[in-house]
Amino acid sequence: MFSRSRASVRYRFRGHRARSVELTQSELVEIRAAQRTFEGAYTRTALSQFSFALVVLKIFTHEFYPIGALFAVFGFCILGAASLRRRHGNKQFFRDGESRRFRTSGTVVTLVTCISVAAYAVLLVLILKMDG
Repeated sequence: MFSRSRASVRYRFRGHRARSVELTQSELVEIRAAQRTFEGAYTRTALSQFSFALVVLKIFTHEFYPIGALFAVFGFCILGAASLRRRHGNKQFFRDGESRRFRTSGTVVTLVTCISVAAYAVLLVLILKMDG
């Protein structure tokens, strides 16, 4: 709750704090679409990774526990990327003036790519260790 109150002071739109600004219908649609598309996708991915980790941990034998743990850690990392994307989205929308332009979140995409490549490299190593 404390971070939410700080965010309302930090982010401003048309000279108003973010929590007290009256948005038009088109602005509300824009915010909801961005949340659904960008923030929601990362959150849904993290939840699916947690679910897969739980399935691996519950169904398979103890030899597969490191793989389940890997996907749980992967889910936490993606959840961190989702919070980073949310912060970038808030900074992008709540800016004064007409200088608001859409900016892609290349840093978050690069971060998620690095997380994914690292996780799947570790997965490959774990699978190869199981065989031998």
